[in-house]
Amino acid sequence: MAEREAKQRAGFLRGEIERHNHAYYVLDAPSIPDAEYDKLFRELQELEAAYPELLTPDSPTQRVGGSPLAAFASVRHAVPMLSIKTETDTGAGGALAFDARVRKALALPAAALPVEYAAELKFDGLAISLRYEQGRLTQAATRGDGETGEDVTQNIRTIRCIPLRLASEAPAMLEVRGEVYMSRPDFERYNERQRQLGKPALVNPRNAAAGSVRQLDPKIAADRPLSFYAYGLGETAGWDLPATHSGVLDALAGFGFPVCKHRIVARSPEELVAFHAEILALRDKLPFDIDGVVYKVNALAQQKELGFVSREPRWAVAHKYPPQEALTTVEAIEVQVGRTGAITPVARLAPVFVGGVTVTNATLHNEDEVRRKDVRVGDTVIVRRAGDVIPEVVSVLPERRPILAPEFVMPVRCPICDSAIERPEDEAIARCTGGLYCPAQRKQALLHFASRRAMDIEGLGEKLVEQLVDGGLVQTPVDLYRLALEPLAALDRMGEKSARNLIAAIEQSKTPSLARLIFALGIRNVGETTAKDLARHFGSMEGLMAAAGDEERLQQIPDVGPVVAAAIAHFFAEPHNVEVIRGLAAAGVCGEPLEPVAMDSALSGKTFVLTGALPTLAREEAKALIEAKGGKVAGSVSKKTDFVVAGSEAGSKLDKARALGRIILDEQQLMELLNT
Repeated sequence: MAEREAKQRAGFLRGEIERHNHAYYVLDAPSIPDAEYDKLFRELQELEAAYPELLTPDSPTQRVGGSPLAAFASVRHAVPMLSIKTETDTGAGGALAFDARVRKALALPAAALPVEYAAELKFDGLAISLRYEQGRLTQAATRGDGETGEDVTQNIRTIRCIPLRLASEAPAMLEVRGEVYMSRPDFERYNERQRQLGKPALVNPRNAAAGSVRQLDPKIAADRPLSFYAYGLGETAGWDLPATHSGVLDALAGFGFPVCKHRIVARSPEELVAFHAEILALRDKLPFDIDGVVYKVNALAQQKELGFVSREPRWAVAHKYPPQEALTTVEAIEVQVGRTGAITPVARLAPVFVGGVTVTNATLHNEDEVRRKDVRVGDTVIVRRAGDVIPEVVSVLPERRPILAPEFVMPVRCPICDSAIERPEDEAIARCTGGLYCPAQRKQALLHFASRRAMDIEGLGEKLVEQLVDGGLVQTPVDLYRLALEPLAALDRMGEKSARNLIAAIEQSKTPSLARLIFALGIRNVGETTAKDLARHFGSMEGLMAAAGDEERLQQIPDVGPVVAAAIAHFFAEPHNVEVIRGLAAAGVCGEPLEPVAMDSALSGKTFVLTGALPTLAREEAKALIEAKGGKVAGSVSKKTDFVVAGSEAGSKLDKARALGRIILDEQQLMELLNT
């Protein structure tokens, strides 16, 4: 491609990618499939790599974060970022008092027309100023002390809903004020990922947003799911301002900024009161945190006339809501057992009214969180509840701690089934090892046991498992093979025909491959591939059970490391689990040995990753063909990957394979390799 054509193509790609970013992150209306977006993004990356002079700071490829900074530079705000007054009356009186002050300051007689107001949400995040010159983002700064903030441009570029280049005819200079925040769903997903990786979780969405923006390493900010809403202006030049604040917000939305839809123009103080009440009712359902609403005189001319007092605008006020945090004391710390065996410490609290309900329990997430917050029985704690989010202990007031308050100690036995509790070194979550036996895990264990890739019992879904367990018909997988027709047919939505079909499916499942049976047991860290390795190595369930106590012997199997070996040993060390396996054998459930693999083939010992849709082969078919030749199929690309088999709409795995220099095959090349 000639340089001129490359420049034109790069410009087109940037425009298309930002258009799709806006549709996805601002409008919440994706305009193309992810795979198509990835193709556009990869093409732009390749063009910029081939023609480095085409790379610009406002390219969407630059949202990944640059080099770490030694410190943030100071930014002097051309227009100060001032705070606004807060109404102390959280009821209807707050709105009425603000209107009365405005009318008095404007010297309006009682008979004058009502003042028009813009009402919007008060976000609980971090205030940011975005400076655009000739339509391009040139600087982003925190509020700081109102006069001087910090330059956080690199971090702000990573937030995909913030435009790097403005849509439509942009002013010569435009400074946009708004709030960076983290939504509650994004916050929970991020923390869950952190816990699974054994890494520290974030405390709350507001701290998460503020802490992310002020990271010296932009790649940390890029990894965190931040969002933004615009709500006002700083300095502008070359732009005829709209006459109203609501008009300003409409214009900002037209430039491509996300502007919250929960806003109105109120033509009386009574409408402000109604808006305050409406948002309070909606507050718990919002995906982000707010602590009130904001009222602003809508006409910019009237704002100018009202001016400021004590560095606060007379024309705006924050009308807050009652707090969603409260103080209470910890009466006990117990542990709960989740459906997957996860052990979660829970604080039993002196009842306290917070977030609209009386709270008596609060999650402490995991052992590390209890240690980090140093929560003890008898402590006075701050409890937070927002919407449907499970109440949590935010922090402890150490100055109110009783003398000799004991530290929390994680139990070593499950409080439900008395099985051992284990916590691998590289994980944050402790778990009960009594999977097949533990009542708390019973439903999840049965669903896994019956799943398509395990015992493949057709018709045994979630609702039926709930009925079987809740009705006392099934406690362990062994009981499935003892089910009688009459009680099964009597279950809700079953009937005799469905009951007979299920019994037939259960009977048909009695002779799975040994690998499927091992996988069905739900041993921690033992997936399908490891189950096949164990089945091939030991040849029978008895052989595996005999070796399970010897972790060194287990580690002689390829890809079975210390963590997997320990999980296998702990599973078979529990008499409950062995009892279930013996019961299955007595019921006629036995694992058939696997067919021997071609260990002398070119694929023997090689690791494959499948990505995208192959022309003729289903993924499971391709996997079976590779494994029959001694190869292994992994779920992610790493330095250990030998081949990546890519079909149509291959995504990030293909990018990573190219970056690592792995061999990439199409379906035809895979078949040729299989036939060598």
